[in-house]
Amino acid sequence: MRNTLRTGAVALAALFAAAPALAQQKVLRIAMTAADVPTTTGAPNNGFEGVRFLGYPAYEGLVLWDLSRADRPATLRPGLAESWSQDPADPQTWIFKLRPGVKFHDGTALNADAVIWNLDRHFRNDSPQFDPAGAGASKARVPIMAGYRKIDDMTVALTTSRVASYFPYMITYVLFVSPQSFEQAGRDWGKVALTPPAGTGPFKLSKFTPRVSAELSKNEGYWDATRVPKLDRVLLLPIPEANSRLAALRSGQVDWIEVPPPDAIPSLKQAGFSVVTNSYPHVWPWFFQTGGNATPFKDVRVRQGLNYCVDRAGLVQLLNGTAEPSVGWLKPGDPNFGTPEQRYAFDPAKGKALLAAAGFGPQNPLKFKVMISASGSGQMLPLPMNEYMQQNLKEACGVEVGFEVTEWNTLLTAVRSGPEAPILSGSTAVNPSSPSSDPSVAARYFLQAFVPPNGFNWAQWNDPAFEAAFLQLENARDEAAFNAAYAKAHARLVDNPPWLYIVHDLNPRAMSRRVKGFVSAQSWFQDLVTVDLQ
Repeated sequence: MRNTLRTGAVALAALFAAAPALAQQKVLRIAMTAADVPTTTGAPNNGFEGVRFLGYPAYEGLVLWDLSRADRPATLRPGLAESWSQDPADPQTWIFKLRPGVKFHDGTALNADAVIWNLDRHFRNDSPQFDPAGAGASKARVPIMAGYRKIDDMTVALTTSRVASYFPYMITYVLFVSPQSFEQAGRDWGKVALTPPAGTGPFKLSKFTPRVSAELSKNEGYWDATRVPKLDRVLLLPIPEANSRLAALRSGQVDWIEVPPPDAIPSLKQAGFSVVTNSYPHVWPWFFQTGGNATPFKDVRVRQGLNYCVDRAGLVQLLNGTAEPSVGWLKPGDPNFGTPEQRYAFDPAKGKALLAAAGFGPQNPLKFKVMISASGSGQMLPLPMNEYMQQNLKEACGVEVGFEVTEWNTLLTAVRSGPEAPILSGSTAVNPSSPSSDPSVAARYFLQAFVPPNGFNWAQWNDPAFEAAFLQLENARDEAAFNAAYAKAHARLVDNPPWLYIVHDLNPRAMSRRVKGFVSAQSWFQDLVTVDLQ
């Protein structure tokens, strides 16, 4: 871990040893939780932290998130498409009208041909530009893409494999790169990252040093003149260890760190640093494997019992208030939480009774292994948090938990694998975090159609009542019907839990007092355009 910090420091020293004119530029230095620089070719890895920093700032999709407000969950706004609608004659087809006048960073025009070329990159295995690594993430995030076609130079039609009222949310995760970038790099995605590639975003990739840093520069010619960045450059540094990020901030090596150590927050505030948090749709759970033969989680009583065994308030205290208890995929105050029968709280007696009814107790304790990461996107502080969970479950309900600790991207690969896959090393639960921003995410995680490799339903969970409610949601044509179906579906996620719900984190980050203009959106993603340095 010290090597990572030292490498970042070398990069910073080299940066400011450049021409004196550079010192006059506004350069924001961010320490990420990632162990490596996310891929830079418009299909970033390292989970949604990769999309946050090396996705949306430089690359855009047909639909974008509106990250302009801190007082409500983020909604959608037009992106490279200025409008979209379901085909009245075929609700599985969506028509996107492209925005005129948009150019990639290399000066080439965005049009329907470029959109189809990019979709072939992600969804057509026999295309010359097919990108296996990027396609793996895209297909998992947009598992219902069935086809697409050009209608005219500025209009495309995308077809889904099922009626999906939430499809615009899904398509936010497919980002677009200039086809010319691929050609200039000799049709090799491994070389595209170094050319550098061209997106359409308010920032453009200007420098990439593998495993050390990536640099974004202001796009002066951005298509939305009201959203040209205030910053000249953003330097992104992977520093996965929390105390190393903290040391980099305190010493002035960086201006902004993701996920500061909770016990350092009071002293950071006292020293004049800004610590920013906000409620946002994101949950930190354990996924239960309900498929395969080696899992104890086929019995719903085991899954419910464990949800009563968790002292969530104690974990929130450990995190110094940078999280809040989770008792479902959505938060209890969400209007779509529904009215489930189970209302989870710290109730060891009830938890032990449910476990006993399933055959587990002092003479036959429940034992299982959880695959966890040492760091990663949205993982907060997974090692001390999981150690807390291990002790809590043992003391409260006599449950014996072991861990398989791995690297974040390995965990993400495991979540796309079937039960008892060798990569799991005997784990029957896994600990990736998840956004809970909209029903398109719920579809990928909980519908039976999206068990791996088709999506993220690693749990192999199957609930007919959930499926029926979700079908109503997918076919809803008005907000009232949509919300009623969503609430009914979510109640099943609580009563027949596929996950151990633990906490929702509050998206903490710490910044130098020089950082101004940041809006902490209620989203996993954040807008760097408004940020300034003084």
